[in-house]
Amino acid sequence: MNFVEELQWRGMIHTVMPGTEELLNKEMISAYVGIDPTADSLHIGHLVGVMMLKHLQRSGHKPIVLVGGATGMIGDPSGKSEERNLLDEETLRHNQDCLKKQLRKLLDFDTDAPNRAEMVNNYDWMKDFSFLSFIRDVGKHITVNYMMAKDSVKKRLTGEAGEGMSFTEFTYQLVQGYDFLHLYQHNNCKLQMGGSDQWGNITTGTELIRRKTGGEAFALTCPLITKADGGKFGKTETGNVWLDPARTSPYRFYQFWLNTSDADAEKYIRIFTLYGKEEIDAMIAEHQAAPHLRILQKALAKDITIRIHSEADYVSAVEASEILFGKGTAEALHRLDEETLISVFEGVPQYEISTADLSAGIGIVDLVADKTTIFPSKGEARRMLKDGGVQVNKTKVGEEFIADASQLLSGKYLLVQKGKKNYYLLIVK
Repeated sequence: MNFVEELQWRGMIHTVMPGTEELLNKEMISAYVGIDPTADSLHIGHLVGVMMLKHLQRSGHKPIVLVGGATGMIGDPSGKSEERNLLDEETLRHNQDCLKKQLRKLLDFDTDAPNRAEMVNNYDWMKDFSFLSFIRDVGKHITVNYMMAKDSVKKRLTGEAGEGMSFTEFTYQLVQGYDFLHLYQHNNCKLQMGGSDQWGNITTGTELIRRKTGGEAFALTCPLITKADGGKFGKTETGNVWLDPARTSPYRFYQFWLNTSDADAEKYIRIFTLYGKEEIDAMIAEHQAAPHLRILQKALAKDITIRIHSEADYVSAVEASEILFGKGTAEALHRLDEETLISVFEGVPQYEISTADLSAGIGIVDLVADKTTIFPSKGEARRMLKDGGVQVNKTKVGEEFIADASQLLSGKYLLVQKGKKNYYLLIVK
């Protein structure tokens, strides 16, 4: 597989340094992407870089994930308007371990092949590097004029973004440049990849390698992913979409991809899945013929939910989605964990009922017209019950139905459905 060609048709190349493709076609090389360990989970914004490494490994080359333990203590000025909080070593190590666990699902770290994935932490080679040694061995090779010409620096210094720039952040590109030099010398790493906002930092590394060793290194960046409406990719009303199920449930994760627009789905299915070009072209054609079937969104959500979580999580997410749109079964509803249940019925009207009311059992008419205002009157409730228009926990009930504690979902909820589309969540307190 030609790596550059693969990224090209997927829309994953913004800028590539001349000679990169020739190098990749000539020999097996190592290439790296940097990830700052500022949290104990990756979010979907990280996936673009990880997918670049995945395609690199599929092309027979060796992917290196560089966890920025040292650079995470500084803060990258690229695309930022403010300096970030600095983390202590214990937190950084914990975050690194969590990230590697997630990355094992996406990259092959455990193969015996020479191109198995590797994770390194720049804190390991920076922690004993004295300031004097750094400015003598690294700083003297890159001029201030060169550093100030970078867009990320110019914007901060001219006040276009934020309140100026600290010396700490100004030196960031030198530290990242040294990372590339270190990996070039110790890991045969000749290519650094990242988002297009990283071009300045990456080329500082290639320049440092050239000036210090006389060697040649290369750079490749991908476009920053945006949504068709101009919004920020990966952000929702509740914040980042995380890979850790404790932060973003598999159901919410699945829903994020399922709810993408047609234009975004066409772009994302190339970037975030492993489907081949012919498969994707066929799906796009099928989708355009019948957009209401949401073929692209379903294929995208399925592929990525299974790879990040599991087949079981995907099946559960699909079942949960169907419950809301009237296709789900009582068995599927009872299988939902509490968090998914709350996620599915977020925004539907909720009522609180007391444990005492339920422990003795309560007739359905009293429940929906007296203890709650699901129906404005008992007469209207009886009429709809008689016509089979009321369900409790996805099961049709009649006027004789008695609700009690044995029917509770997750020990504290009852789901009442009036007609086809009106849901009400009763919470027992």
